[in-house]
Amino acid sequence: MAEMKPRMSLSQIINMNFGFLGIQFSFGLQQANMSPIYNYLGADEASLPLLWLAGPMTGLIVQPIIGALSYRTTSRMGRRTPYFLIGAILCSLCLLAMPYSPALWMAASLLWILDAANNVTMEPYRAFVSDKLNKDQHAIGFLTQSAFTGLAQTLAYLAPSLLVWFGMNKDAVGTNQIPQIVFVAFVIGAILSSATVLWSVYTTREDPLPPEVLEEMKRKPFGLMPALREIWDAAKVMPPTMKQLAVVYLFQWYALFCYWQYITLAVSKSLFGTTDGTTTAFRDAGLLTGQMGAFYNFVAFISAFAMVPLARRFGSKSLHMVCLFLAGVGMLAIPEIRNQSMLFVAMIGMGLAWGSIMGNPYVMLAGSIPPERTGVYMGIFNMFIVIPMMIQIFTLPLYYKSLLGGDPVNAIRLGGALMICAAVATIWVKTKQEQ
Repeated sequence: MAEMKPRMSLSQIINMNFGFLGIQFSFGLQQANMSPIYNYLGADEASLPLLWLAGPMTGLIVQPIIGALSYRTTSRMGRRTPYFLIGAILCSLCLLAMPYSPALWMAASLLWILDAANNVTMEPYRAFVSDKLNKDQHAIGFLTQSAFTGLAQTLAYLAPSLLVWFGMNKDAVGTNQIPQIVFVAFVIGAILSSATVLWSVYTTREDPLPPEVLEEMKRKPFGLMPALREIWDAAKVMPPTMKQLAVVYLFQWYALFCYWQYITLAVSKSLFGTTDGTTTAFRDAGLLTGQMGAFYNFVAFISAFAMVPLARRFGSKSLHMVCLFLAGVGMLAIPEIRNQSMLFVAMIGMGLAWGSIMGNPYVMLAGSIPPERTGVYMGIFNMFIVIPMMIQIFTLPLYYKSLLGGDPVNAIRLGGALMICAAVATIWVKTKQEQ
């Protein structure tokens, strides 16, 4: 089957993955703005991880089920396309509503729906790469998604600063204290979420399944329980590479959640001397960390393409290990920096790691899983992302005040140490070639 797939040009691969731009713009808006939004609405610092529960919980539940269902779907539009469209429309509606949240509970509730919508789209999109491309093109397929992740999140993080540069008042706020520049950024995200996915659907059709495969799929039961049985059966014979990557993911995603939740508070405290969300200094810190996030995502965007030949020469595993180590060093340096310009130097490591995280583990994984279970295993693999996030959410509040001294700066230091642990754990991952 793999040998019969027509080779795709770079422009075709870019069109196929263009929808990732909108999906990841939405994720970038969340990463850059949800902690400040919660702060504007009166959230306690120690409770911030719990308010981020929506992402990992919906990912844990939604993505494996959608991965299994998308494999069994036999609609006229294809197996994956219906999920792209449904997720994109829901995502756009939630992005439009988020900045109008009058209270903490509404913002948190909308984040649940928004993350569920993004997760409905995400895993079918990753499985789409394996559906369309031969194994020798998997690296360029997944790293193209990584590049769009970097570009989209660069734009998402930078959007409020760009709006200020275009003349909007950074201190103009709504009745809920959320800045007007955040309102406009979310409107832009809503438009992109739907428009980019529609472009991918328009330019790239799913390959028709062979009649015998289609007939076999139609004979199989469709629904939630068959999907859950498929997930359970696949998990029992999980490839060793997946199990080994789970350890790496435990450290790297715990670290990333520490960064996303506390970077604005940490920079606001270390450089501006406050964490009060009603002050101009805190809004300045929010703009600065948005620019930092844009910079490291731009580094990820550029490095993703550079990683294609490097991964071929040195291997995805070695490349991923080096990138994670550099990110850990950068995160450990952030609390010691007092010059704003030097913060961007620390972000180079974060950018390299983010570019690698979005591509190289999937290259390592794609060669070790059977094609007929790609969607299921991609959904299960996402559990290795969300479980560390959930562990972080429920454990960090327990020791935030006692062990970290109630200081967001120490949460960033913890993230840096754990990222270096992830780099060390990568040594023990055995790819299919090594096995």
